[in-house]
Amino acid sequence: MINKSIFFFALLLAVFTSCSDHHSSKKANKNLVSFDLDSIKKRGRLIAVTDFNSTDYFIYKGEPMGFNYELLKTFCDNIGIDLEIITENRIDQAVGMLNSGEADLLTFNLTENSSGKKDMLFTSPIYETRKVLVQRKPNNWRSLSSDELEKKVIRNQSMLARKTIYVQEGSSNAEQLSSLARNIGDSINMIEVPFNPEKLIQHVASGEIEYTVCDENVALVNATYYPEIDVSTPLSLAWDIAWGIRKNSSADLLSELNRWITKYKETESYALLYAKYFKNSRSIFIVKSDLYALNTGKVSKYDDMIRQFSGIINWDWRLLASLIYQESHFNAKIESYTGAFGLMQIMPGTGKNFGIDITSSPENNLKAGILYINWLYSIFDPKVPDEKERINFILAAYNAGPGHVLDAMKLAEKNGMNPQKWDGNVAKWLLKKSEPQYYNDTVVKSGYFRGTESVNFVSQVLERFEHYKNIIPDEKIRPF
Repeated sequence: MINKSIFFFALLLAVFTSCSDHHSSKKANKNLVSFDLDSIKKRGRLIAVTDFNSTDYFIYKGEPMGFNYELLKTFCDNIGIDLEIITENRIDQAVGMLNSGEADLLTFNLTENSSGKKDMLFTSPIYETRKVLVQRKPNNWRSLSSDELEKKVIRNQSMLARKTIYVQEGSSNAEQLSSLARNIGDSINMIEVPFNPEKLIQHVASGEIEYTVCDENVALVNATYYPEIDVSTPLSLAWDIAWGIRKNSSADLLSELNRWITKYKETESYALLYAKYFKNSRSIFIVKSDLYALNTGKVSKYDDMIRQFSGIINWDWRLLASLIYQESHFNAKIESYTGAFGLMQIMPGTGKNFGIDITSSPENNLKAGILYINWLYSIFDPKVPDEKERINFILAAYNAGPGHVLDAMKLAEKNGMNPQKWDGNVAKWLLKKSEPQYYNDTVVKSGYFRGTESVNFVSQVLERFEHYKNIIPDEKIRPF
């Protein structure tokens, strides 16, 4: 008899904590609500709510990945805007974010039977797949022949009568089971729970529940992680999978999405992207890796050290981790052509100024980087009072050196812009420091500078930080 006590405890815990799940909405009171493509472009970013799992959106080796994530990124790049992602695995909550204006686009894998369909317009299909039953093979399945195994698992849909099947609440999987019960003329004990299909597959694999329902392409991927599950019993014909927007969104947003989706699906890039996440046998190595953040919360093998050192500068450790990824991809031995070395790409001379040999160990390299950031704080603390804004200046100075950033602040002030604001103000003037009329200005002390890399550095570190916050639980900073 299957022991379900662990599953029921997890279920109670999920219900109890559903309102405070760290993956859910960042803020429910966003003031800017965009209903059309022009206003989204004016804002400069598309806000999409998506779920997180091993195919759609996850962090691996410090890098955001996933089929939906890469599709969204490609679409945003195509129309020249940034992407902001909100994570939420509960369908009803995600639909609520869409309809409240907190998000512009819902990028769950939706079908026409999905929860909230009356409140959404669907895009052109992203792909198509069918629903399948996920069941556990018998304990001795490895010793069984194919014919013997077929007799031990459910293949006929009528055999589901009076079986207990767990599905994600509000999902099209629940709708499919209800329809199936009508077709077989008998009852199915369907239990809707606040777990996504991938989590339910894990519970089937562990024996905590007996059955669930899942999209076939996702089920096949998970079957590589859990060879003890069987996903070969179809429960439906192929369904179109699409994204959703609000019904009161303007026609141009839906038209642009449909135009791009239809065109992009014809490209080799789309075929390769689909194969990367749904037909890649190496996916198992990602999910089993210690650096698959959905399971472990880790982005690198240096996370514990990063957590400790982040307390010295009172940073969220995930921000420091994002900075280190940007500098070195967590490679402690990397050396740039200029001589910058290690995790934080510190110059040897900078390390010597702090009495540290930056090449002696990753810990010393990190310590030198932290002391350098502290020094930058001593420069910008008096000049930029807003803490959030100050981070932009610190990051820019980490990349460019403080002199060029101070020059850009002076140029901004001289030209009637805010020297304490980064975006659209000081960032703009850092970019202009490559033009003679500006780097020769009398307020400029550090001369010519090509600011593109530094402006991009700031945005990329902060963008990755948001991805880390989406996936990795918040933890209290633990200073020395």
